Amino acid sequence: MRTAALALSAVAALTLGTTAMTATTDAAAAPAPAPAPAPKKQGPTSVAYVEVNNNSMLNVGKYRLANGGGNAFDVAVVFAANINYDTSKKAAYLHFNENVQRVLDNAATEIRPLQEKGIKVVLSVLGNHQGAGFANFPSQQAASTFAKQLSDTVSKYRLDGIDFDDEYSEYGKNGTGQPNASSFVHLVTALRANMPDKIISLYNIGPAASRLSYGGVNISSKFNYAWNPYYGTWQVPGISLPKSKLSPAAIEIGGTSRSTVASLARRTVSEGYGVYLTYNLDGTDRSADVSAFTRELYGSDAVYTR
Repeated sequence: MRTAALALSAVAALTLGTTAMTATTDAAAAPAPAPAPAPKKQGPTSVAYVEVNNNSMLNVGKYRLANGGGNAFDVAVVFAANINYDTSKKAAYLHFNENVQRVLDNAATEIRPLQEKGIKVVLSVLGNHQGAGFANFPSQQAASTFAKQLSDTVSKYRLDGIDFDDEYSEYGKNGTGQPNASSFVHLVTALRANMPDKIISLYNIGPAASRLSYGGVNISSKFNYAWNPYYGTWQVPGISLPKSKLSPAAIEIGGTSRSTVASLARRTVSEGYGVYLTYNLDGTDRSADVSAFTRELYGSDAVYTR
């Protein structure tokens, strides 16, 4: 069984690039265009993670349904920014490697075309082997400071939200603390307050995913979506969200057999879940792989256009 750790390991150790605090401002120069109405489609929300170290975000917009012309994908995830640790300031900060920074700086050509088609674009944030994670902020203020970095980034680059992926943090490294009960609750609470109408999603893995309640506050309802992180498997995320917001199915495009892709999609529909997660959409024509789930979710093949 392919795990998320194996599937995502290629990106975590990259440290090139700049931080959110020093990124250029060109991407925010003009107001966001109003998205053109996408043709209606019935069925679960489909999500595509894109490894931007190797692939273009624009690939997500190249797939449409043969019947009706709707987008095959509804949410595109930029994978991934990092939570890094400044040892001199003893503080976590948001970091972009050179490829994530390129996508953000070129939002006009990398992100806006997707949004104009009605596809939401979300930034995933991942640990980076430095001890900083979502579950070990030492205070509510530290969590709120990082939440502001996230929401400022969403505002600056006119993104549609943030995705949390609590892997590769290596809690305790560089003198950082172990996971605590309050950290993730404070972080998500502050982030939701900062961006009440944006997407917050949970890649259901790591210490943060099991620390959703503290001091009488449960943050489950603050998430828009949560999904299974283990590709090729079925696992209902352990979070109190309605089925319409959960993806128990997770597949790797080109890495999970089409028969499994189709089976998981059928189960998604038959059991009434509202989200279907895919990972690693690349630049080749994957219409056969995509059609394996769109036929089950939407009753239509997917068409690839260059």
